[in-house]
Amino acid sequence: MDPLISPLALAIERQFGYPQKLANTIGHPVMWFGTLIDFCEKRLNTTSRTPSQRKLAGVVALGLLLLSVLIVTVGIRTILSWIPLGWVVEMLLATTFLAQKELGRAVEAVSEALRTSLAAGREAVSHVVGRDPQTLDEAGVARAAVETLAESTSDGVVAPWLFLLLFGLPGIAVYKAVNTADSMIGHLDDRYRDYGWAAARLDDVFNWIPARLTAMLITLACFFTPGASPGKAWATARRDAAKHDSPNAGWPEAAFAGALNFQLGGPRYYEGELVDLPVFGTGKAALGASDIMLALLLYRRTLDVLLGFGSIIALMLLVS
Repeated sequence: MDPLISPLALAIERQFGYPQKLANTIGHPVMWFGTLIDFCEKRLNTTSRTPSQRKLAGVVALGLLLLSVLIVTVGIRTILSWIPLGWVVEMLLATTFLAQKELGRAVEAVSEALRTSLAAGREAVSHVVGRDPQTLDEAGVARAAVETLAESTSDGVVAPWLFLLLFGLPGIAVYKAVNTADSMIGHLDDRYRDYGWAAARLDDVFNWIPARLTAMLITLACFFTPGASPGKAWATARRDAAKHDSPNAGWPEAAFAGALNFQLGGPRYYEGELVDLPVFGTGKAALGASDIMLALLLYRRTLDVLLGFGSIIALMLLVS
């Protein structure tokens, strides 16, 4: 694999994102994954099966998903290896599995909407979070946006980049397939507790290193973000990350909270049910639209640090 693929993919996707015309015409690879996941779930996750049978069915479905993704992407990569500058095409294909531009756009839209009205802010945040937006006040909308930004910095940017760096196009595609499966079926309710077990556990394994790497990158980004504290970012991540039910999600969220002196997390509603979640950080809880923009500044500096880090690795590999 050409060492330039991963940094160039980061730079190009951040600038251009996934073309909307292409999405309207053929959809997006994550949508294709979702279609296969949904197809398998409707046929394999039946109420007639015992819990152990549903767990096995989930393992089979996940295996089918990953095998399909591997066959397609390894085939594409093999064909591209026979073509002059085929690595450029591989790099462009890899950009489809990164989410820098869209994540920043979606979160900034929440800030802009919140400046207009609370109702507009709730509508905008409903596109990026799973919690009930109608239960959120202005601070709740802002915190939800910042929390999503923090967590998605890890699983939407850093983790796929790392799998691209290590394993090329097949690696980033497999990571995104697992992450999509976890978001769709890796839940703890009666329907998915057993069937989604394999997807949830594999997603935890895949994100273990990226989540902690993201907290480190956020800490480094604080040195280039006015008002952010690198010391508090890392200290808060180490202290509060373990509070989260997920072994990984707490790391970027706590790092953002400490870096910006925010208080994130806490109780929230999902489908009408109040869920008592832990609090990250000890700072300002009454966030607003301007605080979302401050978080976006830290996010963009984190992307700068990641690109710099990735470019250094690429140069080292080129001269080795």
